[in-house]
Amino acid sequence: MASFAGGALPPDHVIVTALRAGDEAMFAALLDTWSRGMLRVARSYVSTDDSAEEVVQDTWLAVIGAIDDFEGRSSVRTWVYRILVNAAKKRGLRESRTLPWSALESDGGRGVDPSRFHGVDAGLPGSWKVPPAAWPTPENQALAAEARGIIAEALAELPPRQRIVITLRDVEGCTSEEVCDILDISPANQRVLLHRARSVVRDRLEGYFRSVMAAE
Repeated sequence: MASFAGGALPPDHVIVTALRAGDEAMFAALLDTWSRGMLRVARSYVSTDDSAEEVVQDTWLAVIGAIDDFEGRSSVRTWVYRILVNAAKKRGLRESRTLPWSALESDGGRGVDPSRFHGVDAGLPGSWKVPPAAWPTPENQALAAEARGIIAEALAELPPRQRIVITLRDVEGCTSEEVCDILDISPANQRVLLHRARSVVRDRLEGYFRSVMAAE
């Protein structure tokens, strides 16, 4: 059995060859590496944690069943996440809990003051006029845990489209191209959704750190 000490996955062609050969170690490595992130994405479409877990399980079954048909037009991770998103959308619709994708366009509430960003006529529209100060580093585990909790709450309250995009980009480490491919959205749409999501999360964190510094 192959060993994947350190969590690094091999190149895609190695993964595909192993899966087609029924390599259980490779399959287990993919499960360990990607399932948690897949669960977060699936949860954005369905009503319960249990339902999201079933979507992830169904996705892995679909991956195994379709691996012989994988054509390499995208990375394996992108391919797997596209299967996941399609399965989660179908599941969400069955539960009658998911709004039509086109209807989920709300801006997610208050974010960072828009005047802090360059306008559409600037060379880099949407970029900071003045780079924000670096986050203070929490000095103990309690504050670090609180900050993580603030981020988790902010993510949970985002509209689904924004939550999925920021989760894929900033939590799962997907590139903008991968996110567009997984969600079948344009690069411009991806940038807008990510900007809005990051603005809301940053605004929440700024408020938290202001309260911490004021209390010191």
